Amino acid sequence: MESLLEETRKQYPPKLPKIIQNAVTFQLKDKIHISDPKIDAVFTHCKENRIAYCEPKQSENPVLQHIGVLFSGGQASGGHNVISGIFDTMRRNNPHAILYGFIGGPIGLIKNQHRILTEKDINAFRNTGGFDLIGSGRTKIETPAQFESACQTCQNLLLDALIIIGGDDSNTNAALLAEYFLSKDLSTSVLGIPKTIDGDLKNQWIEMSFGFDTATKTYSELIANIARDASSSRKYWHFIKVMGRSASHIALECALQTHPNVCLISEEIAEKKLSLQDIIQLIVDVIIRRKQDGNPFGIVLLPEGLIEFIPEMSNLIINLNSLLAEGRKPVQNYLPPPSKKLFSSLPHSIQEQLLIDRDSHGNVQVSRIETEKLLADMVKEELLKRKESITIMTHFFGYEGRSGYPTNFDADYCYTLGCTVTALAREKLTGYIAAVKHLSLPCEQWVPIGIPLRVMIHLEKRENRMKPVIKKSLVNLSINPFTTFAKQRKEWTRKTSYRYPGPIQFFGPEELTEKRSFTIKLQEKKK
Repeated sequence: MESLLEETRKQYPPKLPKIIQNAVTFQLKDKIHISDPKIDAVFTHCKENRIAYCEPKQSENPVLQHIGVLFSGGQASGGHNVISGIFDTMRRNNPHAILYGFIGGPIGLIKNQHRILTEKDINAFRNTGGFDLIGSGRTKIETPAQFESACQTCQNLLLDALIIIGGDDSNTNAALLAEYFLSKDLSTSVLGIPKTIDGDLKNQWIEMSFGFDTATKTYSELIANIARDASSSRKYWHFIKVMGRSASHIALECALQTHPNVCLISEEIAEKKLSLQDIIQLIVDVIIRRKQDGNPFGIVLLPEGLIEFIPEMSNLIINLNSLLAEGRKPVQNYLPPPSKKLFSSLPHSIQEQLLIDRDSHGNVQVSRIETEKLLADMVKEELLKRKESITIMTHFFGYEGRSGYPTNFDADYCYTLGCTVTALAREKLTGYIAAVKHLSLPCEQWVPIGIPLRVMIHLEKRENRMKPVIKKSLVNLSINPFTTFAKQRKEWTRKTSYRYPGPIQFFGPEELTEKRSFTIKLQEKKK
């Protein structure tokens, strides 16, 4: 039996930009320069490098007959609204259009495991979180056999377009599939949607990936709840790690929302070349000053990927990755002296976590490394040297933020992305990703565009060889979101300045239901 909120939430009508509420076309303008000539060697068929701009049109022709869609990677709130937008746009001009959902992500495409999505299916999942309508997966399409199987599936289903909803690696796959399909004279367009709560799939054209807004608001509520508890009990320090595989966008947004006493930004630590001991000293100094001020409690916020940005830890991980790829065992015996010394100094539990199996991209699985506990243990040890002691509680907020009901922003944004990508498919564009400009403005003023994926790709070393990938967007230390945070954080270390944003609001005044993240507002402010 559905809850009252579940029943009510499904009735929410997502808002659309004014321009895309009627028939549109896309005009290709503004060439994007690609500086690396090696990218041209990767994409010999997908050569388009112009931005697609949305413009009004009298009628939408030709109509679409068949589209396939899949989720790739981890969940992000709003994904079902992308599919709703695709379905509604297809059916607007062709009531008999068929939308295929591939089960379990890319593997469903490879094995042609799909289901036809009906209006009843779509209506049951409007404005809901998760990816449970068709599921997701992390299979990478990279072998010749996998590419050929994907091609055969699209051919068998007579797909006009294949839409991949995913992050940087998933959209890299979309670009490579588009190139492969063209090389095989397959007319199926391949298009992408920017999905990831980490916020690291963004650039000068993509302002934000979907799911980030919902995730950061969810985490901020939890962090603020703990801050309220800390202020009440006045005897605990809480070390809180939040998701963000590489970039610190989530930690930065949550810090702007909640004002913790300390927030570590990985990109700043890397730029300043801070050591693990430097970070410990920074935290300990804040703890002692607050205790002297009569405030023996506080909040330390850190991003999931922090450990890879500490230069000495980064070198250790690089060395471990290479040795593990070569099959050297026991690994620690082959480490260079500095890394060997650092590895030996770490708690045994952290050593084990650094040696666990790598993910499908050959990366250390940082979510399994309990960085918050590592810092807590080292801080306690340093405090004992100074004849001080505190009680530290550790937390990791991850899955809590990935599948909740999408905020009104994410519900609207995702529905707009779904409508946009379908309009791009109608124009037979391939190797493009749907995007929306001016997200800080009211939805009616948003501007849908399409960006060629190839312009976002560079060559990166993975698993000991160079591969074409979309570069992750890290926190830019010179623009408004970070500089605004940097101006305020010193005050937060001494004063108890916690901010309590509260739970996500779906109903009520626009000031509550339509509020934008600090990140998107501050980005747009500079423009």
